Amino acid sequence: MNLPLSRQQPIRQNNHNRFEDTALGLVSTKSFPAIVGTADMMLKSSQVTLVGYEKIGSGYCTAIVRGKTADVRLAVEEGAKTAAQFGQLVSKLVIPRPLPNLEVIFPIGSHLMDMAQHQRGYSKLSNRSIGLLETRGFPAMVGAADAMLKSADVQLASYEIIGDGLCTAIIRGSVANVAVAIDAGMAEAERIGELHAVMVIPRLLEDLEHTLPVSSYWLDEAEPLPILVNNKMRERQRIALPELEKVPIRIYQEKPRQKELLIEQKKEQEKVIIPEIVVDDITELF
Repeated sequence: MNLPLSRQQPIRQNNHNRFEDTALGLVSTKSFPAIVGTADMMLKSSQVTLVGYEKIGSGYCTAIVRGKTADVRLAVEEGAKTAAQFGQLVSKLVIPRPLPNLEVIFPIGSHLMDMAQHQRGYSKLSNRSIGLLETRGFPAMVGAADAMLKSADVQLASYEIIGDGLCTAIIRGSVANVAVAIDAGMAEAERIGELHAVMVIPRLLEDLEHTLPVSSYWLDEAEPLPILVNNKMRERQRIALPELEKVPIRIYQEKPRQKELLIEQKKEQEKVIIPEIVVDDITELF
C-alpha cells in the first residue's frame, strides 16, 4: 500500500544531516584561554555540540557550537558572560536555521567535528585537568612553561599562537598541580614580559577534549599485532649446489639402406632350416 505524499516527506527529512535543522552559535574573544573557557561554559550550560574554533589572526578566536535553537541561545549567553568576565568579549551571534550554502563555505558544519573526533582519538594526557597561560611574546611563554614544569608535576601538552604576539602554553595534570604550576608561570611571565590571560579547567568534556591542540608526542599510536611465528624461522637456509659437468653424448644415425639389410638378416636367422635327405637307390630304404 502506497502512503500519501504528506506522510512520505517526514521520512525523507530523517535521512538529512543531523545539524540541518539546528541553530548556529558563535562567540568571539581576543584570547585563546578566554575562548577555551567560553567554550567550556557553553558546553556545560546546555545540550550543544562544539564544532571547533576559528582563528582569524590578531588574537581573534571564535567558538562555534550547534544544537537546538533554545539550547544554542542559552549557551551563547553563558559563554558571552564568561568572556566578558575576562574582559575579552568581542561579539556573539545566534542563527536559528543556517542555509546549506552557508555550511559548505564557512567552517561551521558537522564535518569539522567528525574530523576532530576520528582523526586523533585520545592522548596520554586525556582525562586530566588543563591549565592555559597566555603571554604577549614568545620568550615570556617559554620562560613561564619552564617555571610551570619545574614547580609541579605537570606536563606541557602543546602551545598555541593566535597572532598579535599572543602565545599560550597548555599544561595537563591534576587540579592541585595545575593550580600551583599556573601560579609559578604567572610570576615568571610577568618578570620576563607581559602576562595576558590564564585559565584552569578541572574537568574537560569530550567535545572540548577533541578540539584542544596536543603535541604528537602525547598521542596514543595503535600498536601492531604480535607476530606469532617469526618470518625468518620459516625461511630455511639455502645451500648452493655444485654445477653438473656437461658430458657430450654421441648419437649414431644409421643409414636407411643399412637398416633394411639388418632387418632382412634378422628375418633369415629366425627361419627354421629343414635338412634334405637325398636317396640314390630306393631299395636302400627297405
